[in-house]
Amino acid sequence: MPCGGPAAHAGRDYVRGLLGPVGRKNSWQLAEYAGHATPHGLQHLLSHSRWDADGLRDDLQAYVAEQLGQTGGVLILDDTGFVKKGTTSAGVQRQYSGTAGRTENCQIGVFAAYATTRGHALVDRELYLPKSWTGDRERCQAARIPDERTFATKGELARDMILRALSSPLPIAWVTADSAYGQDSHFRRFLEDAQLSYVVAVPKSQQVNGPRIDHLIAQAPPEAWQRLSAGPGAKGERFYDWAAARLPAAAESDGDEPTRQQWMLARRSISKPDEIAY
Repeated sequence: MPCGGPAAHAGRDYVRGLLGPVGRKNSWQLAEYAGHATPHGLQHLLSHSRWDADGLRDDLQAYVAEQLGQTGGVLILDDTGFVKKGTTSAGVQRQYSGTAGRTENCQIGVFAAYATTRGHALVDRELYLPKSWTGDRERCQAARIPDERTFATKGELARDMILRALSSPLPIAWVTADSAYGQDSHFRRFLEDAQLSYVVAVPKSQQVNGPRIDHLIAQAPPEAWQRLSAGPGAKGERFYDWAAARLPAAAESDGDEPTRQQWMLARRSISKPDEIAY
């Protein structure tokens, strides 16, 4: 990986341009924003420089562990879409993008972030490759996708990132994810087998020992709801009504002390009581 000299400076300027107020993120625009006379340096970085992306990820995780690491650290899994116009970007096809809120021609990346009370940072990534790509080796070769890359679901990519994070210096106690991952019982069992606590979203149709979770929560008496803040937001504390119930699943214990239990949790909007997340 570049560790100094022109490549390191180009890498720094490239990232600053991506984060800056640049309308079109091409080499010409980014070079102009960085004060370069030509885009040749950035083009060389993107097209010809050789560097170890996974090695850089490992260095990043070690740095984040040193700067932000705490025993109650949380690993956050989520995917996001990158809208594209062409057909040659690796993994691009018409697919649902949560970022756009609709089906778009886009790439999908699965990301892991690490958070503690000291701050948060992205620590890993995987590009989702649909079967339309992994089943077409010529297309993969043209996009320089390694031959060993085979189809993997977003959940499988997330599990790979969790395993990498657990083998890194990052101290992780909890994992969170949205319902795309939370509704997968295999994903939840994987977290339990890894001895990780988790809070994952599920759809209202999620079955809990038979009944749907929304039907169970609807039976909660008024006194079961508590008004609590989900944390500060742009307009102050974000208050919701919350209700929770322990599930009748076998609890794991260490002697007489319970070590792990399963709960269902509901978060209800104060202004729109019909809006409940599970």
